[in-house]
Amino acid sequence: MSVPSASSLLSLGFLTALQEPSGWVGGYLVTNSWGRPLEFRLTTAVQPNRVQAALYGPTLTEYILADLIGKALVEKTAAKPDLIVTDVPLALALRSRVEVPVVAVKTADAAAPADAVLLSHARSTLGLLLPGKFAGDQAGLLKLLERVDPAVDLAEPFSRIREAVAEARKMGVTNRAA
Repeated sequence: MSVPSASSLLSLGFLTALQEPSGWVGGYLVTNSWGRPLEFRLTTAVQPNRVQAALYGPTLTEYILADLIGKALVEKTAAKPDLIVTDVPLALALRSRVEVPVVAVKTADAAAPADAVLLSHARSTLGLLLPGKFAGDQAGLLKLLERVDPAVDLAEPFSRIREAVAEARKMGVTNRAA
């Protein structure tokens, strides 16, 4: 059995955001290409006030997900990902804030941005969405996905993240990153 070289290893970032009564809570897990955890972070609740809601208007959710939660978590994490996967399609806007490709797994209950490009790949049991403005990422994305262990399903880590967020909240552990 050969050991992969350091140059062939890659890191995957998995970002989710949960809307709770106290506000949006973000969870971010970075794994290796085998799906094993390298680093995990979560945010405290981000609750916009009425002034922010009025000023940001229809772009408020994108601002919360991409800037306050997504970008903050990615920047504060020591393990730098080669690809970020989210299960919140509105967080695809994160791609314009980071220099890393971002894709979303297409869940049945989440609306996709109108310009999103739908892809399918063996590494995800769900369809993948690529931000329309960054459709040029597709070729590089497909090459990255080929380097991910075939046993990894890009849709799977989100249940682990939600469980870890719930456990961390029970323990009273939160790291303010957003």
